Amino acid sequence: MGDGIPLTPRERRAWTSYQRMSAALQAHLQQSLHRDCGLSLADYEVLFALYTSPEGRLRALDLRCALGWEKSRLSHQIRRMAERELLCREPNPADARSAVVCILDKGRKAIEKAAPEYLARLRADFLNLLTPAQLDALTEISETVLTHLIRQEHEREQDGEDATGDQL
Repeated sequence: MGDGIPLTPRERRAWTSYQRMSAALQAHLQQSLHRDCGLSLADYEVLFALYTSPEGRLRALDLRCALGWEKSRLSHQIRRMAERELLCREPNPADARSAVVCILDKGRKAIEKAAPEYLARLRADFLNLLTPAQLDALTEISETVLTHLIRQEHEREQDGEDATGDQL
């Protein structure tokens, strides 16, 4: 796949700017969330996905897919959050091979406190800085890249390179 062709100055500037912006914004949001609410960004993402799901429950596989995380990352995150009584993991009554992740009252209270602060910070430090046309362009760029990566992942799975299950 590698063609050995170096990046043009325009490509290098775009890639470097994206990387720096993404890292700085993630760090800033992480620090603000932890300072204001005592949650990590990973905690927030998991709790938000569960909070917005029917009955505050998701199959582990559905949660993993919604977050776009690796199986082991989600497993470790669930364990840490369960220790803090933010959520619990239960056997799936419909399929004994899989698990269901459920938000607990403490997790529900934490996300209800964190969401307004986090969304205000996200708007102030990112979304409100962009014009509607820039937001549309960012959405189009992100969806194009994600669609490509998902297609590649499906092709690898069909070729037998990756066979992961649903159980945590």
